[in-house]
Amino acid sequence: MLPAPIALWLRLVLALALVRPRAVGWAPVRAPIYVSSWAVRVSQGNREVERLARKFGFVNLGPIFPDGQYFHLRHRGVVQQSLTPHWGHRLHLKKNPKVQWFQQQTLRRRVKRSVVVPTDPWFSKQWYMNSEAQTDLSVLQAWSQGLSGQGIVVSVLDDGIEKDHPDLWANYDPLASYDFIDYDPDPQPRYTPSNENRHGTRCAGEVAAMANNGFCGVGVAFNARIGGVRMLDGTITDVIEAQSLSLQPQHIHIYSASWGPEDDGRSVDGPGILTREAFRRGVTKGRGGLGTLFIWASGNGGLHYDNCNCDGYTNSIHTLSVGSTTQQGRVPWYSEACASTLTTTYSSGVATDPQITATWGYCPREVP
Repeated sequence: MLPAPIALWLRLVLALALVRPRAVGWAPVRAPIYVSSWAVRVSQGNREVERLARKFGFVNLGPIFPDGQYFHLRHRGVVQQSLTPHWGHRLHLKKNPKVQWFQQQTLRRRVKRSVVVPTDPWFSKQWYMNSEAQTDLSVLQAWSQGLSGQGIVVSVLDDGIEKDHPDLWANYDPLASYDFIDYDPDPQPRYTPSNENRHGTRCAGEVAAMANNGFCGVGVAFNARIGGVRMLDGTITDVIEAQSLSLQPQHIHIYSASWGPEDDGRSVDGPGILTREAFRRGVTKGRGGLGTLFIWASGNGGLHYDNCNCDGYTNSIHTLSVGSTTQQGRVPWYSEACASTLTTTYSSGVATDPQITATWGYCPREVP
């Protein structure tokens, strides 16, 4: 049984899903694209990995998991992307008796599950929280009982978060944050003219935007600590997904992910070997043995008759999937149905429906 604050937060968590439509139809299976990094498991830990790296020209990027059994290697002499694996390095690793397992990493297609940008950031417009909906999320009643995320640490696995945002900085937790694209502790998103990397900041604001500061709206768990992992804005591999899902498992209580394989009605994909291992370790050893909570958006391929049973992340026994409903309690046009959905929360519908308010960019300081 989940502790009351976390069980409540699960009911309130917002997993929003909406991507632009794509043509429906069958597509050929994509050939794997190999990148210049390897995952290896060795019997003697870091010392043996360093020896391997020096001998064959790899760069040791360190352990994938804290116990030091799996390591991430990169080779600067190998092309960044290739349609064929590097047989020379494969042979070297295969012949080494101390290498128990290895895998050259392949590019993984992951698509952010986002929603149309809201135009009004104030709490009065957060209809799903302030009783304007026929059946809201009971947030005001929860807050009145002192349930506001206090003592809970959440990390958003996405394209980074604006850690200095006026509505996030006070709740920002550096221990729940990392950049696995550039391998540094700063999860600040990469800014572009189209502002395409705002998704993680918006998700973080839905969870833990500050309350009573006269800025933007408020998060459902405004006293929670919030972190962000930058892992979507670059080359995505099984290693990167596994490292993101196993960051600080004794410090982070909840990992929130609103992304997955393409929701085009023809893609069947799921976590790789290392990511499945990260899930297993999280639910068995994370959170002080209580088990890590992995929250997943159920998908947004409704227009293409997609089904989240075909998504190996949402249908995993180790994740908790969240679906969507409109303000009127109807199934949105983009929503997917599947047996793995644990719960449903409010999201947007068509363009004329009330939208979800999120934290990103500039918000007026005046509260109407």
